[in-house]
Amino acid sequence: MSEPLEWLEDGTPYSPRFQDRYHSSANRGLDQARDVFLRGCGLPAAWAHRPCWRILETGFGFGLNFLVTWAAWRADPARPARLHFVSTEAWPVRAEDLLRALSVHADLMPLARELAAQWWGLLPGVHRLRLDGGRVLLTLCVGDAQAQLREQTLQVDSVYLDGFSPERNPELWNLHTLKAVARCCQPGTRLATWSVARSVRDHLTQCGFAVERVPGVPPKRANLQALYAPRWQVRGGPAVEPAATPARCLVIGAGIAGAGVAHALALRGWQVQMLDRGTRPAAGASGLPAGVFAPHVSPDDGLLSRLSRAGVRCVQHHAHQWLQAGSEWAASGVLEHRTDGTPGIGPGWLDGPGADWTRPADAAQRARCGLPDAAVALWHAQGGWLRPGQLVPRLLEGPGIAWHGGVAVARLQHTGGPAGVWQALDADGHLLAEAERVVVAAGYDSRALAAPQWPLYALRGQVSWAPLDAASQALPPFPVNGHGNLVPAFGAADLLGGPADARAWVMGSTFERGITRAEATPEEQHAAHALHRDKLAQLLPAGLPLLGPALDAALAGHPSPVRTWGAVRCTTPDRRPIVGPVDTEAAPGLWICTAMGARGLTLGLLCGELLAARWHAEPLPSEPRLAQALGSERVPRNPPPADA
Repeated sequence: MSEPLEWLEDGTPYSPRFQDRYHSSANRGLDQARDVFLRGCGLPAAWAHRPCWRILETGFGFGLNFLVTWAAWRADPARPARLHFVSTEAWPVRAEDLLRALSVHADLMPLARELAAQWWGLLPGVHRLRLDGGRVLLTLCVGDAQAQLREQTLQVDSVYLDGFSPERNPELWNLHTLKAVARCCQPGTRLATWSVARSVRDHLTQCGFAVERVPGVPPKRANLQALYAPRWQVRGGPAVEPAATPARCLVIGAGIAGAGVAHALALRGWQVQMLDRGTRPAAGASGLPAGVFAPHVSPDDGLLSRLSRAGVRCVQHHAHQWLQAGSEWAASGVLEHRTDGTPGIGPGWLDGPGADWTRPADAAQRARCGLPDAAVALWHAQGGWLRPGQLVPRLLEGPGIAWHGGVAVARLQHTGGPAGVWQALDADGHLLAEAERVVVAAGYDSRALAAPQWPLYALRGQVSWAPLDAASQALPPFPVNGHGNLVPAFGAADLLGGPADARAWVMGSTFERGITRAEATPEEQHAAHALHRDKLAQLLPAGLPLLGPALDAALAGHPSPVRTWGAVRCTTPDRRPIVGPVDTEAAPGLWICTAMGARGLTLGLLCGELLAARWHAEPLPSEPRLAQALGSERVPRNPPPADA
């Protein structure tokens, strides 16, 4: 739920929940952000020339501390390449209230508007907001601060201890919460706060901080600064992997997962060589003509649902940055026709921020799809479509990435010793490339290179697609998914060899388990067309009269514009990707990122960011337990599901 606010006569926001105002004046709030928190933590001097800086804040409020820090980062020529700002907030305010409260700070409003544009759908859990081209990363932990911090696997460089006063919100300042804060610190982490309450000073000292009272921002006489310097050996902290020093890395596989890994690592200074058996990037399953990204829903808002939302935010950021809207992607929304009749969302979902993500489709949306009154349909407002074959090459264009196509890696070997490197060899044993680290992101081919211990399954998918004609232009202006999915119109000039505005539709996909060849026989293509026609009849009744004749002609062997496309995907028994080290002792430096299954568009880029965050001891782009659910450390042993 959004935090209900009242606005006092002087324009100050007031919280009825905590019976306190957020700050006494605009100038005081700004002075506090700059003097108490930013300068109190020795910033910006402390972050000079660092590759990354990580700040933890308790109590995001209207984000003034964050915006002041972001502005200082932008103005500093010695700024770190990436600024991570992790903040807890139990009761996020509404976007319109955020902008209203910040409107008195004209110089911060451009940043505030960029923040507000992503300030939606803030369900309990972790949300990664990517700002300033992805160089400023706000990780918002929505929920009780103590509970959120206990779940985190963080190491931070600065702490802003903020929130409503200990008298109004004692839980935020109690010993257990401050222990959770200390757990995220490392020796030398600086902390700043405006509160000099005796209990706060005592708790911080008990947690290992050396505490000092300093002159305050008027009218306060004193503020508090502290340095994490425990007199004991710290044990039992979060399981954060040591930060790696950027060097050389091989990424094997140039689909969306491999491209996401390469792009994320190159941004962090790695020299990446991409090796792929295809003659162009996205030659495998990521060469899909066009696909749908949308959140998954479940009445209990389970693991896959939460993961998919993190993935959708990540996809939207990269699509905005790299693709041309309208022809290469569109944030069009997606209608999900739940052909099994189940509601998908749980009770109370529509009463909170979940409605920003998914809500029942309205009458106009249902009418465009020709759905009967009894049909159950949801509208995924943050969904859309994109062309992964256009996105992957763009991700590989940046500095630090060298692409090598037509290269078949048959074997990996390590030269041994602490200074050894990984070598990629072809079938004849010839050296193809070498580097200090390797990430295998080769889909089903990952099994032979790095994943013999995991059960990976081949899953061929075929789609039917054709140019738009006069009839098919009457399709809905948004994708429809459920039992299969339809992208009704995407830019296809490169596929059709026609004018720049040439467009096509695509329907799919099949789930052909155990087939490891991408090429389909004529009989298999015929079966795929027939399956898609049957799915279309259930999924989109209004679409069958428009697309059915072309599919019928293809099925009858008559001239038809309908074509097929197929590729082999890879999945695991639990239908989750695998991201992590192969064997930290026997194969140090060898990692895997594969098994995206049928959700590569939604999860592939998120997995790349997750891997890079683990390598650099950065805040994770999702809840830690979700990252653990994708980790290579798990061993799924269940049999593969029928619709893997």
